[in-house]
Amino acid sequence: MSDTSKILATKFTDERFPIEWKDEAEKSLMWFYDDLHCPNPISPLYFDIGGWWDCEGRWGTDCAYMYQRFGAPIGKAWLAKKIGGYVYSAVVPPETDADKIGPMFDYYTKVMPIYADTFMDRWEKEYVPRLREMQGKIIDFDFEHRSLPEIMIHMEDALDMKSEAFRIHWIINLAQFQASTNFTNAAKKAGADDVLIGKINVSPKDRNWDSLKALWAMKEYVCSVPALTKLFKENEVKDIYAKVEDTEGGAKFVEMMNDYREEYGFKAMYTHEFIYKTWYEDPTPVIEAVQHYVKTNYDFNAEYEACMTAQKEAIEELYSRVTDPEQLAELKYALELSVKMAPLTPDHHFYIDQGIYSHLRVMFVQIGKKFVKHGLLDDPEDIFMLKYDEIRCAATSDYPVKELARTRRAEMEAAKKIHPQEWYGTATEWQIYNEPYKSLWGYPQKFEAEMAEKASKEEISKTVLKGIPGCPGVYEGIAHLVSAPSELDSVQSGEVLVCKMTNPAWVVAFSKIGALVTDTGGALSHPAVVAREFHVPCVVGTRRATQIIRNGDKIRVDGSKGIVEVIG
Repeated sequence: MSDTSKILATKFTDERFPIEWKDEAEKSLMWFYDDLHCPNPISPLYFDIGGWWDCEGRWGTDCAYMYQRFGAPIGKAWLAKKIGGYVYSAVVPPETDADKIGPMFDYYTKVMPIYADTFMDRWEKEYVPRLREMQGKIIDFDFEHRSLPEIMIHMEDALDMKSEAFRIHWIINLAQFQASTNFTNAAKKAGADDVLIGKINVSPKDRNWDSLKALWAMKEYVCSVPALTKLFKENEVKDIYAKVEDTEGGAKFVEMMNDYREEYGFKAMYTHEFIYKTWYEDPTPVIEAVQHYVKTNYDFNAEYEACMTAQKEAIEELYSRVTDPEQLAELKYALELSVKMAPLTPDHHFYIDQGIYSHLRVMFVQIGKKFVKHGLLDDPEDIFMLKYDEIRCAATSDYPVKELARTRRAEMEAAKKIHPQEWYGTATEWQIYNEPYKSLWGYPQKFEAEMAEKASKEEISKTVLKGIPGCPGVYEGIAHLVSAPSELDSVQSGEVLVCKMTNPAWVVAFSKIGALVTDTGGALSHPAVVAREFHVPCVVGTRRATQIIRNGDKIRVDGSKGIVEVIG
């Protein structure tokens, strides 16, 4: 057995529920909890057709395409398995002939810099227009007046577009991942730590910044109209929404809000799921964000300039550490490619992960309304409790789904009471240390921490959590746990946001929190990247912050050391 296939640990059972293993091959893989994307119990429809994974050999070819296109022997396929109601992923090791491993790595390393150097041009001129076109087509359909068979054909077309979008996604994703990895390796060779690297690897221009600037422009308008300022400062969000149109200057604000919904509203608090309403459907989060900006006099320009200044200073510090001209040239080249690709972290979310999925959600709600009209379901949202083939069967034959939807919804609610384990199956040397993508989930640190706890047999500390440094700085404040999208609005200025994960739809909260602590993620994950942009002390990959910390606890967050302490 080679070192990379060495088995480090196994975990095949859970006393809380039975785990069905298809065969020994399935048990031989490491199935890790995908809390970075899907931290909550997954809906039947999303698990069946929404994921980028291979689900029963039907929908995962988009991810397999990534491994095939780039040629690098870093994996063969990306699988998914539902355990306890949650999504677990497994990467299948490559099966590359021994004589081709070296040449294929050569191929990979020679084409990747070209992707990084030329991709933004392709992205802006070719991919973004196509993605916008697909988004429009998905929801621009006369659901009300078309028959169910006609709507089913439209659904099939939309799912084909989703697959096309995810092929684009994987071209972006691996090209950017490799550019960032190359820079990280070059920077660490120069003596940089993760904190300095994180300050550099931020985006100077992207749709996240655009979204925040648009919200800030709405705030600036509100502050220019005394009646609106008074409305936003003295009322709750629901009352603002009810009164704004009849307030002096309110018509223009509503117009700005609707423009924002059309351009930036196709997102939900959890991106990788269908069941959460988008800002396009319910603009309440828009008003809440503007209200916070009004009350705190949020200055977008100052926030942006501070981020760019920190990046410039970090680059200068990094370059000052290198005296060898050849090493400096290599470092500069790697840095330029990585920063050039940095906008694609938020932008691929905006157009694909958020954009395509949110448009699909809007489409499925329309299908659900048609099902209700025909007596097939009681609630349009019940469409998400069905699987792909069940929707097709119910739309065209006497196939009962009402009770099925009720049962599935109850199963999802029951799964919320289960705290998922980090992984199941077989953890090998390759899965923990060689498979590159798991670093986004905080591996190998999370695995090593778990094994150390088991080896020591010491009681788990209830007051100190060790995670991964996300953004430097020390902050003490009151913890505010968020486990559902509706809870994000209640987070107050200066509080420490404690959650399983974040995604781009949460970015409006970063301007008001004092620090961030997450269960999952690594140094390049979304919460860490955005925390660095906003200079918010951050610790990621704690594994159990949401279990140990309680609402109202006073905690100290050390984003430089990756330590969180409950101090009161």
